[in-house]
Amino acid sequence: MSCDYGPKNAAQVYLLGFALAGGPEVRYTWGTMATLKELRDERLRKLDELKQLGVNPYPAQAERSHNLADISQHFTELENQTVQVVGRVVGIRKFGKIAFVVIRDQSGQVQLFLGQDKVAPLDSSQSQLGFEQLPLLDSGDFIAASGPVIKTQTGEVSIEVRQLRLLTKSLRPMPTTRDGFTNKEERLRRRYVDMNVNIDVRDRFVRRSKFWQATRDFLNQHDFLEVNIPVLEHTTGGADANPFVTHMDALDQDFYLRISHELPLKRLLGAGFEKVYDIGPRFRNENYSDEHLPEHVAMEWYWAYADWQDGMKFMTDLYRYVLQETFGTLQFKLGEFEIDLAKEWEQWDYVETIQKRYGLNPLDCTIEQVKEALAANKLEVEQTENKARGIDKLWKNIRKDVAGPIWLINTPLFISPLSKANPDRPDTVQRFQPVMAGTELGNGFSELNDPLEQLGRFVEQQQMRDSGDDEAMMLDIDFVEMLEYGMPPACGWGYSERVFWVFEGVSAREGVPFPQLRHEIDETTKTIYPDIKF
Repeated sequence: MSCDYGPKNAAQVYLLGFALAGGPEVRYTWGTMATLKELRDERLRKLDELKQLGVNPYPAQAERSHNLADISQHFTELENQTVQVVGRVVGIRKFGKIAFVVIRDQSGQVQLFLGQDKVAPLDSSQSQLGFEQLPLLDSGDFIAASGPVIKTQTGEVSIEVRQLRLLTKSLRPMPTTRDGFTNKEERLRRRYVDMNVNIDVRDRFVRRSKFWQATRDFLNQHDFLEVNIPVLEHTTGGADANPFVTHMDALDQDFYLRISHELPLKRLLGAGFEKVYDIGPRFRNENYSDEHLPEHVAMEWYWAYADWQDGMKFMTDLYRYVLQETFGTLQFKLGEFEIDLAKEWEQWDYVETIQKRYGLNPLDCTIEQVKEALAANKLEVEQTENKARGIDKLWKNIRKDVAGPIWLINTPLFISPLSKANPDRPDTVQRFQPVMAGTELGNGFSELNDPLEQLGRFVEQQQMRDSGDDEAMMLDIDFVEMLEYGMPPACGWGYSERVFWVFEGVSAREGVPFPQLRHEIDETTKTIYPDIKF
């Protein structure tokens, strides 16, 4: 192992240490530019040498007294105290009788200082390496180290290693930020590498976890009960989407992967629960876009004896709580949009908004007039276009320029088949949708609990489905029967992780850890594993 940088004076290195931020990265010289296979073969050689020494390169036990971030953040209390730390090697520098190793755990990174006369010798029974075995370490390996906390003359907090153990021997080199790991396809396929090289990507999923935890905390604080409901359904509904179909061998029947949490949660209202929610995946067999994934995480809640006005106030508070907890602010600059969630939210009437923009009343216009409006605004007009789909396209053409936050209210009944009608405007429904940064970020309404009216709307949806609209809702007769037993008046709400994607400022695929991609085996992998039949 050799290094292509200085300084060469060992005493100078000991006194100065090296800066973790901005210091040159280690680069091992293999002669010529090595291929992945050649680098892997060299690491396999080191693995074999370790095994010949009797070292278990993958022991089960690891001991840690402090996270790495604790070392620098609490140096005053920890100075000269012995600590035990673990982490992945991200840099190695060896100069004669001393060496520096940088390791990283989830909390941060720290520098290890190793002196030949201070590090305990090889003890293969404990997977313990001595100073002489340092050349068998590589960046990417996981190690454990113990020793006193010190600081160099330049102020670099370090651990002076007394004991060094190998926890995991890596066989592939991790790309460095210097080399760049920017190919989007490669990043998405090997996200575990992406999150090691691009720490900001890993931090994104810490925020994603905070987003869902804050959602759960807010609901729990308001006496909602989390109830997990099935993913597999005989009849799927609650949204306009094309479902995935699978087969259950035990029952010898086809099932659908749920497209929504709605109908099972509302069955729980009929069962006597008053505040319920579920957070989990849902599946919609449609194309990828920057806003949609066929599989994504969503939350829905249902609240007995509440209506849409109660729900609108509740969700205004929930959005503010969740986004403050996740991002630490309620003011956002998202592309061309500037959004302040702390301000009073406007309310836009759906019918008035369409009429003002297109001169078209969605409640009494014909499908021909809708198609004319679509064509005049250079929007897609499909042969199977129906009025509900066409009006929705016209609204989305307006929505894309709305910064928000606003509440869209009074949606036409024919667009929202599961919502309760407004008593004073029975051709519209008690529905509320937030619009921010040009997109809808949730959906709620006063739930329809009239079984006969629900049956009639289901029949209309099924007729649309039979006419070729694969996204129209299925007729769920069991749900109608539940309503006949009685379900209290209620408000319901749902949103997906698209809320997080929008405020994080990323596309859908960038917003999940492991997006689905077309399965491929690259040629390098085939070369590395020649005996495997792919």
